[in-house]
Amino acid sequence: MSRTVYVNGEYLPESEAKVSIFDRGFLFADGVYEVTSVLDGKLIDFEGHAARLQRSLGELDMATPVTMDELLEIHRELVARNGIEEGLIYLQITRGAAADRDFAYPPEDTPPTIVLFTQSKPGLAESPAAKTGIKVISIEDQRWGRRDIKTVQLLYPSMGKMIAKAAGCDDAWMVEDGHVTEGTSNNAYIVKDGTIVTRHLGTEILHGITRAAVLRVAREAQMKVEERPFTIEEAKAADEAFITSASSFVMPVVEIDGEAVGSGTPGPVAARLREVYLDEMRKAAI
Repeated sequence: MSRTVYVNGEYLPESEAKVSIFDRGFLFADGVYEVTSVLDGKLIDFEGHAARLQRSLGELDMATPVTMDELLEIHRELVARNGIEEGLIYLQITRGAAADRDFAYPPEDTPPTIVLFTQSKPGLAESPAAKTGIKVISIEDQRWGRRDIKTVQLLYPSMGKMIAKAAGCDDAWMVEDGHVTEGTSNNAYIVKDGTIVTRHLGTEILHGITRAAVLRVAREAQMKVEERPFTIEEAKAADEAFITSASSFVMPVVEIDGEAVGSGTPGPVAARLREVYLDEMRKAAI
């Protein structure tokens, strides 16, 4: 059965969806995106994703094609039309299609392009990997300097994911100036002596919506949190490690560069955070 997708104001079968070959998202990766999880047919942390979307658009001086209320209705309509109980909604907004290819931005009245589609993922919240943990390798971070803007420039993270797969691992943690920035599509954490350590916010990392919620949950549970850089060697010596993202929630990391983290099995802090996070997010879902 074909999915229903949303393209520039229309709900269409995915086979009929079209975007111009001159769209700047295609030609220049001149666009931003968000991914919102769906659990029990409801949206997880939509307000956080909407706020970050507006920030990303503002940082790139890009127009917003719909209001946030309209965007919420589009999300809900796609969930309903596609019968999504557990899964993801992908949203992409680009600077639109100019008359021809040109490095200069198109005229200000050029309509932005907006595309949304769903991905059904039954069992998303009960991922087997959450019980076994994932393995990561470290690679050099070679991305551009504005990683705080959630752009569609994802080539190097894709390369990093493939480097990890070639090494028999699940993901890669990127390292810059000797310190971990983040994973290819997630924020990175370690736990040492009961303290959760994750890199502070800045232009070096994406300001994760799940990150913000998980750190809030951790502090409310009286867990100690330090927001600072950490090294790969520090991570290997940690008691636990984990990642967070909209699609993986809280996911334990049990091996880094072939060395076991802690006991080599998911630890209690990550397990507890995942449980509490999912419970809180389900209660607040809309």
